[in-house]
Amino acid sequence: MGSTQHAPLVLVVDDDDDLRALVCRWLELSGMRTTECGDAEAFLDRLETSLPDAVCLDINLPGLSGLDALDAVNRQHPRIPVLMLTAEAAPASVVDAMNRGAFDYLTKPLERTKLVSAVTHAVRLEQARHEVAHLQKGADAGSYAGVIGRSAPMRDVFRQIERVAGRDISVLIHGESGTGKELVASAVHENSRRAGGPFVAVNCAAIPESLQDSELFGHERGAFTGAHKTRTGCFERADGGTLFLDEVAELALPVQAKLLRVLQERSFERVGGRATVRSDFRLVTATHRDLRKMVASGRFREDLYFRIAVFELDLPALRDRPGDLQLLVPRLLERIAAANGSPPLRLSERAMAALERYPFPGNVRELENVLQRAAVLMTGGVVDVQDLPPIVRGDAAAQRDAPSPWDEVDNSVPTAISEHGLDQGERVDTPDHASAEPATLDDLPINLDGLERWAIQRALGDTGGQLTDAAKALGIGRTTLYRKLTKYGLR
Repeated sequence: MGSTQHAPLVLVVDDDDDLRALVCRWLELSGMRTTECGDAEAFLDRLETSLPDAVCLDINLPGLSGLDALDAVNRQHPRIPVLMLTAEAAPASVVDAMNRGAFDYLTKPLERTKLVSAVTHAVRLEQARHEVAHLQKGADAGSYAGVIGRSAPMRDVFRQIERVAGRDISVLIHGESGTGKELVASAVHENSRRAGGPFVAVNCAAIPESLQDSELFGHERGAFTGAHKTRTGCFERADGGTLFLDEVAELALPVQAKLLRVLQERSFERVGGRATVRSDFRLVTATHRDLRKMVASGRFREDLYFRIAVFELDLPALRDRPGDLQLLVPRLLERIAAANGSPPLRLSERAMAALERYPFPGNVRELENVLQRAAVLMTGGVVDVQDLPPIVRGDAAAQRDAPSPWDEVDNSVPTAISEHGLDQGERVDTPDHASAEPATLDDLPINLDGLERWAIQRALGDTGGQLTDAAKALGIGRTTLYRKLTKYGLR
């Protein structure tokens, strides 16, 4: 039951500890996840950090009543179905709850079968509403708000976008590099009440640690060396709209603390400034890392995690989206042809078969790069299997001929470059230079800068463009990599 990725989450609110435990037990045995609260105040606070699929809410609670809590839920999260639990058989109480927007009611003492059936019905009906809504917006044509896909995992993503977009809460998107996290964040924005406001996207991994404060909060003129004028930060630019922080796990711990304060108070000061700046923005974040493990190891603040992960959305890898290549490839080829001003491009059946066999560790980003390369090599407007990279073709022998800095020079150079880099033990035998080596540095077919540029490009390709992972693969710091990207014009 529920989505293909998560069992439904049900929040149980009752001041009777034993009853709460029993209800949670019944629901969990039926395949659902549960969380619980003992009063209305704790329940409403919980909604700030966890968004359930359904709520079981007692009418008679100490302090704030269940009916008043129901009103608050309907104002803030009108799409969450709320089932009222009541010990009263009085029709007036039931009618009042239903008039206030309750999905259903259950009379105590509860019956297990009726409880599970009512909660299951509420969750499924709400999912069906989401399904209808996103189909009406174009998902039946293979896309939703610019995100392409028709596979079951992607339909689940579309449902979750539809569910969360209208609620002004923080969203955390999980997914491997290249899965389209920014596209999904943009879809959340475009389907929210903030669609008329700005969508500000920031890749935290691309910002040197020393500049994270300035990029996010802005700075005043003279705040530090090189600050020749006042700069508006991302929080300020996102006022009235959505701020998307990609690779949020790369933020330094001191910056994480400041981000937490901004989320709590919606105000901040620019670097070097004293004036308080206020900004009304919605935060959407993304990461390919396991933030829970980072919290456990002390590399990510736990309180910030709960603030940004009110709703978590998982994006499937391309290899887990059966059939979607048939939609993605034509769209990407159309985009490539338009960008190059060339006639429409087609893909041969053999090339498509090769693409479908390849697991695409770099996901959609890698697929687009493969097709861009193939568009350069193809002839006659048709991309065939020989136009694909060796690793995609699955030709082990041909992989030794993968693009390298030696491709445009004399093939008699004795040191070959494999797909993993320099292989000092492998020789390229030719009739004229069976064992020759360059006599001087001037005889080398490429200089060190060229080799370094190739190594950086290869590392970025292997890691799907993630600067932190590429820097680790190269054995250099992220700041050093950032400087070399600028040096070689690769930014």
